[in-house]
Amino acid sequence: MLRRFQLLTLISLLALSSALFADQITLKNGDRLTGTVVKSDGKTLVLHTDASGDVTIQFAAIQEIKTDPDKELHVTLKDGKTAVGPVTTTNGKIEIATKTAGTVEAPTDDVTLIRNDAEQLAYDKSLHPGLKHGWNGGANVGFSVARGNSQTENLALALNAVHPTLNDKITLYLNSIDTQNNLATPSTVANLIQGGLRYDHNLKPRLFAFGAADFMSNALQFLDLRSVYTGGFGFHAIKSDSTTLDFLGGLNYTHETYSNGTEIPPTPPSTTPTGIFASYGKTNKFAALTLGEEVNHKLGKSTVITQNLYFFPDLQDTSQYRGTFNLGTVTKIGKSFGWQNQFSDIYVSNPPAGAKKNDLILTTGLNFSFTH
Repeated sequence: MLRRFQLLTLISLLALSSALFADQITLKNGDRLTGTVVKSDGKTLVLHTDASGDVTIQFAAIQEIKTDPDKELHVTLKDGKTAVGPVTTTNGKIEIATKTAGTVEAPTDDVTLIRNDAEQLAYDKSLHPGLKHGWNGGANVGFSVARGNSQTENLALALNAVHPTLNDKITLYLNSIDTQNNLATPSTVANLIQGGLRYDHNLKPRLFAFGAADFMSNALQFLDLRSVYTGGFGFHAIKSDSTTLDFLGGLNYTHETYSNGTEIPPTPPSTTPTGIFASYGKTNKFAALTLGEEVNHKLGKSTVITQNLYFFPDLQDTSQYRGTFNLGTVTKIGKSFGWQNQFSDIYVSNPPAGAKKNDLILTTGLNFSFTH
């Protein structure tokens, strides 16, 4: 009996000790929760518990917080100051027992962020990730329908990757459509390839500078390669968790080469064999404006809508210009999988003879997201 009593006493002491050294949350309705405080944005608090995993609690419903005196939390207040130490809240005030500045007190309404050591470490790494880390994006594989200079269906591939930091962002993209033009006889391979990169640097909370290089090849417009090098400024008109709206303006230098034009029959007494393409042989070099807007909107919990419109008027010949419009959606259907739809309109005011001004492209298929 004595040993049994000693064993029960030891178990009780261990349980009590565990409770004493766990973070404790007391709600205004009298309920108490124990676990480990993970993070808070001032509106909700995440508590990790052994029984239920992560539990999200409304911050306004909390009466009292008392954390393990041996563990530190990183608390950010409305004035931007951060205090580190064990936390206690009572009577509408928060107390952080720091090692260097003593106890820091503030109204609980002034709390904007709370992070434990693991969350703080992850946040610090996200501010300045190396180029090998911090990438996120997706790859699309889908079926395409093209109208304009082509009328057919085939495979479309795309890759997008973004490397964001606190004040910078690198964006890479590549997409292609490889198909046959059923309107032409003989059928012509419609090989459309686009790719590029852009670097954004925040100058102020809403103002940023950017530099970009974009490349395009379009067999249906007889375009061997168009290279566009752009620099300018952008403005974050809307920047929230669910919606961003940016306006961009700048200058670009465009270098484009068209090679072959429409097929022509031989002209007697010429010995030109049938099936030879007339050489278009034109190279354009000019400066142009870059004007655009970009929208990114989260629709519910699973769908993201993206849209952008760009206009490139030639500064040397104002009657000539290019324009692009893109509208896409990605809907999550799994942790790393989604369904994507993309519509694009590529317009050129002065295509070679035999080519149309518009290429309309619709793609749909699977999206594979990644984070590194």
